[in-house]
Parts: sequence; C-alpha cells; structure tokens
Amino acid sequence: MGELAPSHWLVVIVVLVLLFGSAKLPEVARSLGRSARILKAESRGLRADEEAAEPSGAAASEGTAASGAETERTAEQSTSGAQQQAGIAGNRSAVPG
Repeated sequence: MGELAPSHWLVVIVVLVLLFGSAKLPEVARSLGRSARILKAESRGLRADEEAAEPSGAAASEGTAASGAETERTAEQSTSGAQQQAGIAGNRSAVPG
C-alpha cells in the first residue's frame, strides 16, 4: 500500500504534463535539481559549522557550563541596561520642558 505502482507513476506524469506542459518540464526538473544541490550544500555547511563549534572530550562539558553562565550574565546585563534606559526615558518625560 505504501509503494507506488507503475500505474500510479503514469498518473503522476500525466498530471505533471497537464499542469506544466511538455516544454516546461525540463526547465522545472533543472530548477528542482539546482534547489536540491543548494539544499544539500547548505546542510553540509551547517553540519561542518556545528562540528567545528563543538569542542571534544571533557572540555566540551566544561565549555558548555561556562557558556551557560556567560549567557546568564549577558541576559542580566541586557535586562538591567534596558531597565536603566527605561528609567532614563521615564525621567526625561517627567522633566518639565
């Protein structure tokens, strides 16, 4: 039931010819091939970036803990900075002008 029989493929081909016309099918196939190659290259690049970013061994677990603490500090700093900015903006509106 999960497989496509030859008659199913024939129906798919007929529908494609009716939708795109026989002149457009080679162009559509080329575009699909280019898109597949681009997707494949981008996914390889992402995997390579992830592998390069991940240190190996025990340093990896230490690095993850350190980066987590650093992320928390950065979040706290940006929150306090935003609160200070809001306080400054609030003071400006309170000053008679």
